[in-house]
Amino acid sequence: MPERRVTVASKVGLHARPAALVAKAAAAQPVAVQIAKAGGTPVAAGSVLNLMTLAAGHGDEVIISAEDAEGAQEAVDAIAELVASDLDA
Repeated sequence: MPERRVTVASKVGLHARPAALVAKAAAAQPVAVQIAKAGGTPVAAGSVLNLMTLAAGHGDEVIISAEDAEGAQEAVDAIAELVASDLDA
C-alpha cells in the first residue's frame, strides 16, 4: 500500500478552499485515496466533508495512502504534493 507523510502547508489547514481543491484532485484519481492525521482513522480524500472533519490544521502531519493498484503511487504523490503546497492563494 503506497503512502506518504506530508505536512499541511495551507495556513487555514484542510478547510474551505484547500479542502475543495484536494477533494477534487483526489476524486479525479484512478484509485481511491485516503488521508488521516498521524495516529487517526483514515477518511476518503475525495470528500470535502471528510477533509473538513479531519480537522487537519497548518503544520499537522497527515498520511496519504491508496490501495495497491495501477496508478496508486502516482495518485498518492499527486495528493501529497497538493497538501504540501500553500493552497490559500
